[in-house]
Amino acid sequence: MRVPVSWLRDYVDLPATLDVKELADRLTSLGLKLEALEVVGTDVSGPLVVGRVLEFESEEHSNGKTVRWCQVDVGEAEPRGIVCGADNFAHGDLVVVSLPGAVLAGGFEIAARKTYGHVSDGMVCSARELGLGDETGLHETPGIIVLGADDAQPGDDAATVLHLRDDVIEFEINPDRAYALSVRGVAREVATAYGLDLRDPAANQAGAVAGDGYPVSIEDPGGCDVFVALEVHGIDAAAPSPRWLARRVQLAGMRPISLAVDVTNYVMLELGQPVHGYDKARLRGPIVVRRARPGEKLVTLDGAARVLDPEDLLITDDRGPIGLAGVMGGAETEMSGATTSVVIEAAHFDPVVIARCARRHKLPSEASKRFERGIDPTISQVAARRVAELLVEHGGGRIAETATVVGTPKRPEPITIDAQLPSRVSGFAIGDDEAVDALRTVGCDTSLEGGRITATAAPWRPDLTDPSDLVEEVLRIVGYDRVPSVLPAAPAGRGWTKRQRLRRRVGLALAASGYVEALVSPFVGERDWAALGLGVDDVRRAALRLANPLSEEEPLLRTTLVPGLLRTLARNVSRGRTDLGLFELGSVFLPGVAGRPKAPSLGVDRAPTVDELKELEAALPDQPLHVAVAVTGSRGAAGWWGPARPSSWADAVEAAREIARALGVHVRVEAAQQALWHPGRCARVLLGDSVLGHAGELHPRVCTAYGVPPRTSVVELDLDALMQQAPDIVVAQRFSSYPVGKEDVALVVDSSVPTADVEAALREGAGALLESMRLFDVYTGEQAGEGKKSLAFSLRFRAPDRTLTDAEIKAARHGAVALAAQRFGAVQRG
Repeated sequence: MRVPVSWLRDYVDLPATLDVKELADRLTSLGLKLEALEVVGTDVSGPLVVGRVLEFESEEHSNGKTVRWCQVDVGEAEPRGIVCGADNFAHGDLVVVSLPGAVLAGGFEIAARKTYGHVSDGMVCSARELGLGDETGLHETPGIIVLGADDAQPGDDAATVLHLRDDVIEFEINPDRAYALSVRGVAREVATAYGLDLRDPAANQAGAVAGDGYPVSIEDPGGCDVFVALEVHGIDAAAPSPRWLARRVQLAGMRPISLAVDVTNYVMLELGQPVHGYDKARLRGPIVVRRARPGEKLVTLDGAARVLDPEDLLITDDRGPIGLAGVMGGAETEMSGATTSVVIEAAHFDPVVIARCARRHKLPSEASKRFERGIDPTISQVAARRVAELLVEHGGGRIAETATVVGTPKRPEPITIDAQLPSRVSGFAIGDDEAVDALRTVGCDTSLEGGRITATAAPWRPDLTDPSDLVEEVLRIVGYDRVPSVLPAAPAGRGWTKRQRLRRRVGLALAASGYVEALVSPFVGERDWAALGLGVDDVRRAALRLANPLSEEEPLLRTTLVPGLLRTLARNVSRGRTDLGLFELGSVFLPGVAGRPKAPSLGVDRAPTVDELKELEAALPDQPLHVAVAVTGSRGAAGWWGPARPSSWADAVEAAREIARALGVHVRVEAAQQALWHPGRCARVLLGDSVLGHAGELHPRVCTAYGVPPRTSVVELDLDALMQQAPDIVVAQRFSSYPVGKEDVALVVDSSVPTADVEAALREGAGALLESMRLFDVYTGEQAGEGKKSLAFSLRFRAPDRTLTDAEIKAARHGAVALAAQRFGAVQRG
């Protein structure tokens, strides 16, 4: 919300020597978040005056351009001769003249100079040259600014006439400060900040008189509880907007367009009540407020044809929809230069209905921004009358004696609190009377009896609905700077918990392996399930939906880390990082059992009890910690030592093993099939009989859907399940200084036998002397036999206290081979 300080002065008697920075600081302390301070018009300096064109001669020159040699009265003894290339002014017109020594927008300096055979002693200015833009509502046609006959006299300061200079404060308005989306609301805060009286523009304006007017009916009182329709006849809609009004609209961040549009925008900015005007001649029958019907369409003022939803609240006449209530009007009843009779609409709509409609149609507007936050429902008649009077004042015509007024605004419910609640919440003493005065300052009808405060919120504060809201208002007015700074006592140091230590251990191990941690948004959408190729009955589709998502495209809480990690991977690849390994440690959100209890609403004046914490935890979804790794491109760089090593599914499997090793847990890996992984290059990771997750190469369709390179590999594990089995301290393997005994074993087994099972049998059969084992070759050629494969392992034996004999080494090797032969029919190759 942009607010010119000159506009605020209309309602509050601010000091003449006001420091705008101090004003902004005071408003910030009251809860209005400062976005920017701007001093407009200061890029134009030096002599800028009003001039009257006494006479001019048109001259054609050899370059094909026609200019005017003008004699202009600028309030001096003699007129000045000025060359001008525009032709939109006539004899006797008042114009804006920059004299030598002036500096215009963009740093353009004015001096007397010879041009087109004359010495031009100044410059007749356009809106653009003064930094006012091309369409400011200050003139009828593009070109030189032409002032009205009653605006000024030659020699007057043109900057004052044009309202050129002003201080503008821009605020970022929070959703619970809807009243501040108006100059009226900001002026109320200014009056509070300086302890001054407020001249409320709504209180000082007579409202439209209820009676017979344009026929209106409300079929959906839940969506619209107040509707005012006031007629104005005989206006000249083509009349220009007054300069002061158009300039204020422009400084507030809106583009002046025409008298009718500028007046409705001005009143909306002034009072916070959106107002809409209909060309009465284009209306067909009574106005009806209702919900949309199946198949209805509407062409809105932006020219877009919109298919309406049954939840949309509409303004209609006999022909059908003529506007999206509270969002945007329709093109069928738009006012034009031929409009002579206007029906002014000022209504109050349900905030939720308007917010959903604006988001559904992706159509945010200045009106919807105010309606969805909650406007004052009691000023509809005042706003309608204010618009009508401004239209008649500057466009002629007459106002109908009475207006149609349908519905009555709802009265706020009183709220009762303990008078000492603000003191308990804030941590410092606030007297009962001080709290009452603070609530009265924000417009509440307040009483104090028996140590309890009963307050009824002002109609412009629909956000005040419970005791916590009243406490916030008291603290805001009393001053947050009075809240004492008290450091909480630090608990006795206990160090990290076991879960924290294990989580950090996994992160460090992955970082040491060359992976980079990514922090990814936890939100996903239905399109992710299709992109991952999940079946309709896949448990990962059972995601929790957010009530108020940041994006309609991602309204769900993730059940897997893969979508966000792949989007991050794709973004990095698109920026040239083709060799990349990422990992994420994060929670997934699982609905769990149906019928979870609703979370209790706890107070802020004390710490929650143990039972209350248990209630909160019971209402939460299951949030297990997962770890995921994604790798693409090369895992080893090319160089003089040889070519690069491309990453593969094996890197994903090894990442799973590295996570397990960091936790001191041994996992098994076996072939599997799981949606989103390539059916022939996928493995499941097991701890005992429990599946921790899957690893392998992504399915080609998943790679295409997320825009990641082919053969990208991913692993995702349930880290909580792993950490539950992890020892608190991982004991390092005892180091032996005695020689190692090396043996190679090649076993032929059926192709269907998992390699991991053969490895497990060898490890068990070899016994305690086995130090390490590595699979270094898999052969499936003719020599292995049809349906067979040959697995070659390198075994290393070592004892901690002696040098092993050949007999001991051969016995351990024989034990390993024998157990593999017993379990899988393994045959040793020579």
